[in-house]
Amino acid sequence: MTQQINKKMQKKGNKYGLHRVIEPKGVLPQPANKIDNNMDEIYDNEILIDVQTLNVDSASFTQIEEQAGGDKAKIAEIMMGIVEKQGKHRNPVTGSGGMLLGTVEKIGDALKGKIDLKEGDKIATLVSLSLTPLRIDKIKDIRPDIDQVDIDGKAILFESGIYAKVPKDMAEGLVLSALDVAGAPAQTAKLVKPGDTVFIIGAGGKSGMLCCYEAKKRAGVTGKVIGLCHSQKSTDRMLKLGFCDHVFSADATQPVAILEKMEELTNGKMADVTINNVNIPDTEMTSILCTKDTGLVYFFSMATSFTKAALGAEGVGSDVTMIVGNGYTKGHAEITLAILEESEELRKIFTELYA
Repeated sequence: MTQQINKKMQKKGNKYGLHRVIEPKGVLPQPANKIDNNMDEIYDNEILIDVQTLNVDSASFTQIEEQAGGDKAKIAEIMMGIVEKQGKHRNPVTGSGGMLLGTVEKIGDALKGKIDLKEGDKIATLVSLSLTPLRIDKIKDIRPDIDQVDIDGKAILFESGIYAKVPKDMAEGLVLSALDVAGAPAQTAKLVKPGDTVFIIGAGGKSGMLCCYEAKKRAGVTGKVIGLCHSQKSTDRMLKLGFCDHVFSADATQPVAILEKMEELTNGKMADVTINNVNIPDTEMTSILCTKDTGLVYFFSMATSFTKAALGAEGVGSDVTMIVGNGYTKGHAEITLAILEESEELRKIFTELYA
């Protein structure tokens, strides 16, 4: 009888997933080189997910797409290789992952009754793929324009992992795209004060549009929102949305030209808060130079170099406060979905582009 009971008992897992780390031992799953992605048995504090779609981090997908020369078969090969080697999808170049959409298949015994999930629930994970045990059985479709990849596969969410249930009144692709960048508008809500001048780099992208909306809402009628887009198309879209007081297109890696434009738009006062949402490197100095000496720069971009930002600010004698883009802040999923509920125009654009 004892043997039968023991056979049914699940192994006890660590809250942060340390039990899945293969090497090097003693580190957390995110920085680990390899983690265990065996899904045949789950630990008592894990959630097994039947994965439908991976929403790859923008910086990561851009790098993979460039490496593959835009060839979908090569993109699939690179992604499969990353997961095969590491047991998770952490881009070896950018270090970033993404998130996923799937259905709860099994809940560990230690979590049953303690969380608001049941088997069959559709969820989006709000922790990075760079730490999520993942198995890809088949890549079914790749949508490069929105960084999404449909797969057959499984994933594990640890006890410490966060998630959001997919609202039944929103398209799954829409929810996944929005929640992938939920940290940015939520941090914007915390950082922007009434009367602030806010400069948003990458204003026409997923996170940028959400940040522009939230910045305008928080800065109010006495504040100013300035958006920088990479193309005329996204600039026209932002002008139509009306979330920004000024929008212009330029190359974010060219700080001097953008500095001159910002001096013109702010009468030399520069931004109180700058939010960097771009998915390419070498935009650190643009962010720093366009922010006033006592201002704040929020680097949401995973392409940001801490070294370039720190030494660059020192080199130009700038005393800006710089914040690393933590993709999580309390209530970030709720804030982001609320934006889509509040703004019919934004929800329409997100539906057209991402759903």
